[in-house]
Amino acid sequence: MRQIDLHVHSTFSDGTDTPSVLVDKAAAAGLSAFALTDHDTTKGIGEALSACARKNESGIELEVIPGVEISTNYDKTEIHIVGLFIDYNDKDFNSFLNTQLESRDNRNKQVCECFKKIGINITYEDMISTYGDSVITRAHFADKLVAMGITGDRNEAFDRFLSPGKPCYVPRTKVDPADAITRIHKAGGTAILAHPILYHLGKSQMTKLLDYVCSAGLDGIEAIYSTYKMGDELYIRRIARERNLLISGGSDYHGRNKPHIQLGTGKGHLFVPYELLDKMRTARNNI
Repeated sequence: MRQIDLHVHSTFSDGTDTPSVLVDKAAAAGLSAFALTDHDTTKGIGEALSACARKNESGIELEVIPGVEISTNYDKTEIHIVGLFIDYNDKDFNSFLNTQLESRDNRNKQVCECFKKIGINITYEDMISTYGDSVITRAHFADKLVAMGITGDRNEAFDRFLSPGKPCYVPRTKVDPADAITRIHKAGGTAILAHPILYHLGKSQMTKLLDYVCSAGLDGIEAIYSTYKMGDELYIRRIARERNLLISGGSDYHGRNKPHIQLGTGKGHLFVPYELLDKMRTARNNI
């Protein structure tokens, strides 16, 4: 059975593999398709598509799905919406994403000020110099702390400095998930609720969220994911059936930034079948 991965990050956000390297790794792993879903940017998609075209010329059958992962805020919870089949050249959509990136930049400048106040010299200029080609996230600050020898690993960095309630945590302005869904649709994409188990919502909270995003036109939900237990997947599959949502799945691969997660196979047992792409395309054709 053909295998795919619909949730993958590159160096254009907080992954450690370039889009071209991802294409090489996807081909080596025997994937038939993968979606590049960097945080709030489509800037790596052109490179991925070009690398894929070259790979296909050599006889390898591989497909890159243009995508994005948008951070949103709903009822004080950060919710991620993945867009698949995005028109990555859509000017309005990229303008919207740029406002998201500006929000991150403003947050990052404030985080640097917080570090300065507690005597840690991490400047915005340092971060741009080191990670300027990426969408700079809290994970990059964590890596910086590790490189400076201030923390032993990324988890310690979050625990001491970067998690909510810690001295260098700064929330950023995020769009509403309904807005993200609308923007994805206008750019020709399919909107997927990413890794819902990770939000740690109770049943009533999950129902409220699902009511809201489904009323906004949500197309699908990530039912197959690297860190899900069997019960988690069955729970999300049941939600998909009850709400007539497409099923999506992916590893959420970040390269060395999540070394326990492998492209395509997650923690070793992930399998996302190609037929999910067929069902998405059928749904898109029936709109």
